Amino acid sequence: MTFLQIQHLRKTYDDVVAIDNVSLDIERGEFMTFLGPSGSGKSTTLYIVAGFQEPTEGRVLLDGKPLLSVAPNKRNIGMVFQRYTLFPHLTVGENVAFPLRVRRRPDAEVRKKVDEMLALVHLSEFRDRMPAQMSGGQQQRVAIARALAYDPPVLLMDEPLSALDKKLREEIQLELRRIHQETGVTILYVTHDQEEALRLSDRIAVFNKGRIEQCGTGEELYSNPASKFVANFIGNSNFLPVRVTSSSTEQSSGVFPNGHAVTAAGNASLTAGDEGTLMVRPEQIRIRALGASNASAGLPVTVRDITYLGDAMHYAVATPWEQEISIRMPAGDHRDSGLVIGTQALVDWDVRDVRLFTQA
Repeated sequence: MTFLQIQHLRKTYDDVVAIDNVSLDIERGEFMTFLGPSGSGKSTTLYIVAGFQEPTEGRVLLDGKPLLSVAPNKRNIGMVFQRYTLFPHLTVGENVAFPLRVRRRPDAEVRKKVDEMLALVHLSEFRDRMPAQMSGGQQQRVAIARALAYDPPVLLMDEPLSALDKKLREEIQLELRRIHQETGVTILYVTHDQEEALRLSDRIAVFNKGRIEQCGTGEELYSNPASKFVANFIGNSNFLPVRVTSSSTEQSSGVFPNGHAVTAAGNASLTAGDEGTLMVRPEQIRIRALGASNASAGLPVTVRDITYLGDAMHYAVATPWEQEISIRMPAGDHRDSGLVIGTQALVDWDVRDVRLFTQA
């Protein structure tokens, strides 16, 4: 039996639809991330699971039992917010002990659990400190320890790292991966940061306009996006206009505005004559100077800019219809490429790496 089941959730505010027919099955011990822009419905879905909001329609099952009829304080679900919400007048140890005290656990059990949780988040030596004496990252780790102290079956996390700077955020992300691996707790995690989602998650549900656009592993979403929205939200992409000439589940073909023929993976929703969009990732494009020995065919472009990024080179090139394309290649491949600003070049890619979507 699936551990956590979200079934046909719908939430409306008068005539505004916040989420519409959201369904998701989450396995025990899974790290599931809700990813999407502001207002896409990801936090609303999380708050319904937590009990902070009631759905207009739908239900949630935890271990096969209805969850929505259970009072929020009886759901035994852990929660970590963007704001650390620590009690400023309690020490770190007392903050972690608080949910155990509320549940009237024996003193010996409380002390042991606090020791375990502080060791888990690598803060044992901070037990007697006050929250104000700690950094933001340390406070957030205390909040995580407190949320896990009473062994909740599910841990909900709503943008918990968005207030931290980039370096600290990446450090805490590594801590979260370690904590998840060590505890095996089921985590529902909300973020708008695609890199964070890719780094942390077993699976990612991409939200858009109140619906789940696609759900899968980071690799699945990156390599096989189901829509232009997902392709644009997961990773960096170039989107090129194409007039479709033929399309099936196996292969799609079309022409660019300059008449150059192009082939992509199949999309059965397109038919001949449709205006489509070809998606190709910057790192999947090959570029060769016009006249180079290995430049036999491809879309003609003009190199507009070249930027050194340490491990990679970034090229900005212009198509014959004056659209800029981004290309990223290993820095070492640039040395003998003959490419400089103003160079005429040819670009191509592997047909298996590109996708053709409807233009909308």
